[in-house]
Amino acid sequence: MKTAVGTREHVRVIEEYESGGLRVEILEYEKLLGLQNPGMAQRLYFMEKQHIRARQIALYLNQEKVTIEKGAMSYFQGNIQMVSGVTVGNALGRLVRGAVTGEQMAQPEYTGTGLLVLEPSFRHFLVLELAPREAVIIDDGMFYCAQGGVTVRAVAQRSISSAALGGETLFQTELTGPGIVILESSVPMSEIDTIEMQNDVLKVDGNFAVLRSSTLDFTVERSAKTLVGSAVSGEGLVNVYRGTGTVWLAPTLKIYETLGG
Repeated sequence: MKTAVGTREHVRVIEEYESGGLRVEILEYEKLLGLQNPGMAQRLYFMEKQHIRARQIALYLNQEKVTIEKGAMSYFQGNIQMVSGVTVGNALGRLVRGAVTGEQMAQPEYTGTGLLVLEPSFRHFLVLELAPREAVIIDDGMFYCAQGGVTVRAVAQRSISSAALGGETLFQTELTGPGIVILESSVPMSEIDTIEMQNDVLKVDGNFAVLRSSTLDFTVERSAKTLVGSAVSGEGLVNVYRGTGTVWLAPTLKIYETLGG
């Protein structure tokens, strides 16, 4: 069987997922040995001490199709063909959304049987499997790969003012199942709080909700009923999610923003 690890030392499989004709492996480089100068070695030494390691996605297709982020392909082997993902029916819509949001005109699709390996990254990979007709909306820049049964499309925010005040773009990426979805994240899954809502209300101080069910309503509101109350609480405006569904929160994003600043 074709393998992305092969005989490479210091590369191991840390997670595996399988659905239909697709098997996913998340690879991790335990060491990078191509260092060229002491400064690079020093930076990499401390990165490894903090478990900052390069990771990579290997996709094993068996008469399957995947959609990946443009520019993410590293190499592929076997009877696999790449298509643009653009059709006569969706070309105009993609062009208009791209002009407004900067979204790529087309995300490449690979179909067939073989091995497809994506580019290494120091970021984390989050994997979820969507049920039929289950839809989620993800944060900008998170989409990395999706199984062929998953529909990837840009959707407009219901409220333009809420999008602007909530720190989100007018268009966001919606993923509809069934199938496996791979997201690229600044934080690992262990630092994400999964909030399940049942006819509930969730108020979040800041833009660190990285994923939400499309069934939820999103608005931006004052943290208190009055301006005085909002001023006293020190929170001002908050992002509000209502309904039944799931929200993924990444509270530590604020910490990393502070450290990076």
